[in-house]
Amino acid sequence: MHIFRLVLISLIVAILLFACKKTETGSVKKSSPAYGTEETTTPAYEEAKTPAYGETKAPAYGEAKAPAYGEAEIPGYGRMADNIEKGNPLFNDPTLGSSKNAKSCNTCHPGGKGLEMSGSKSKFNIMDMEQNSLEEAINICIVMPLQGKEIDPNGQDMKDIVAYIRSLKK
Repeated sequence: MHIFRLVLISLIVAILLFACKKTETGSVKKSSPAYGTEETTTPAYEEAKTPAYGETKAPAYGEAKAPAYGEAEIPGYGRMADNIEKGNPLFNDPTLGSSKNAKSCNTCHPGGKGLEMSGSKSKFNIMDMEQNSLEEAINICIVMPLQGKEIDPNGQDMKDIVAYIRSLKK
């Protein structure tokens, strides 16, 4: 009798293992011997995979919150508000780039006048010379009209003054 039970239990286990097997994606396929069909079920929590492209849902209208003005992170520039606050004094500093004539950016552009669109431009033409970035344009102004020395195009002073000029847009 014990041998019969042992064989019966082994047979049931074998049938269950055959009928319920995992696929390559982690889903479980259950075979139905009666109907010859297969049913796929969702994997357990631990077996779940990262959703494929397009399977994730975007937040509903009004759910996504934009950062407050000045709180946005600009790649390579940090928090915009900090840079604008530091850039304004540099814009008005007559010693920027070790200027020799006591002029500042504000001398030629009082209150940022004429620079409102500069933050969105990629090409500039100052003193009949072409510049390919706002940083290059700023350095030309420092060297020529201010009679100073170029500042590091990747330095913090440049990042701050660029952020200030970009904030002037209308």
